[in-house]
Amino acid sequence: LERLRAQRLVALTQAKDQPNAIADKVFAKVLYGDEHPYGRVITEATTRAITRDDVVAFHREYFRPGRASITVVGDVDPERVKAAFEKAFANWTAGGDKPSFAYPPAPGSKSTTIYLVDKPKAAQSVINIGLPGPSRDTPDYFAISVMNHILGGLFQSRLNHLIREVKGYSYGVGSGFGYGRGPGPFSAGGDIVSEKTDSALIDFMNELRGVQGGKPFTEDEIKQGKESLIQSLPRRFASVDGVAGAISGLYVNSLPESYYQEYAAKIEAVTPDDLQRVAKKYIDLNNLNIVIVGDRATIEEPLRKTGIAPIVILDIEGKRVPATP
Repeated sequence: LERLRAQRLVALTQAKDQPNAIADKVFAKVLYGDEHPYGRVITEATTRAITRDDVVAFHREYFRPGRASITVVGDVDPERVKAAFEKAFANWTAGGDKPSFAYPPAPGSKSTTIYLVDKPKAAQSVINIGLPGPSRDTPDYFAISVMNHILGGLFQSRLNHLIREVKGYSYGVGSGFGYGRGPGPFSAGGDIVSEKTDSALIDFMNELRGVQGGKPFTEDEIKQGKESLIQSLPRRFASVDGVAGAISGLYVNSLPESYYQEYAAKIEAVTPDDLQRVAKKYIDLNNLNIVIVGDRATIEEPLRKTGIAPIVILDIEGKRVPATP
C-alpha cells in the first residue's frame, strides 16, 4: 500500500505542471462541483488518508459474486470452461447485488463563463468546453454518436478540419460525450497555439452553433459519419481481447444482447432532424463551461475582447483566485 501511495503522490506532483492534467481536473470541478461523484478528483490529501482497512472494506463490499461477470473468449469448449470456473470459485461465498448507481443530478446550469487557469509562459493553451451530458442509457445515443462524429469525432470532423487543417492552430482538436451510468460530460477542445487562443475559441463557438442549425449537416457529412461508425464495428471483434471487451461491455452497460446486431440499422435510421435536435438538446450554448489553461498574460485580454463570456480566474485546484486590488 505504501509503495502504491508513494507512486500516486509523485504522479500528482508531476500533474501540477501538466496543462492537460490541470485542465481535466478543473473541468470536472467546474462542471460537477465537490459533492457530485464526477466532480471528485484524487488529491494528495485523499491519497494520504486511505488506510489498509479502507481497501479491505471496499474489496469485501464490491468484489462479490452478485456483482461479477466472467467472459471467456477463445477456442474453448463451453461446458469444460463452465466446469472449470465452478470448481475454481466453489468456495466464493454467494451473495451481493448488482450496484444500483443512483447518481445525484448534476448541479444546476450556469450562464456561459470562461474559467482561466494561469500557466505562465505556456506555449500552448488547453481549451475544454462543455457541460454535463446524458448517461449511457439515453435513447438518443445513436443520434448523438452520428452528430458528434461529424462535429468532432472524425479526423475530418468540422472542428479538426477547420482548426487544424485550415487554420493551423493545433495538432488536433475534437469533441465527445463521456456517458457512463450518470450524467457524463460533453466536451470539445484541444491544445491551441497560445497567440491563437481567442481565434480558436471563436471557431469552436461558431462550429457549436453550426450543428444546431446555423450550418446544416450535408448529405455527404451524414453519409461519411454513419459509414465511419458502422465500418469501425468489425474492428471491435478483430481479436479475442476485442470480442471479450465487447461482450463484457454489454453486461457493464446493461445493453441488450442484440445490441451489436442492431447497431448498423440504428445508426442508419438517424435523420438530419435527429442530429439537429440532439445538438440543441445536449449542447446548451447559453450554459457552457469554458475551461482554458494557458499563459494568462498573453491570452486574457484577447479572450476578453471576444465578448464570448465573462472571465473567472481559477488556480490549478479549480478554486477562484481573488481579484487583484
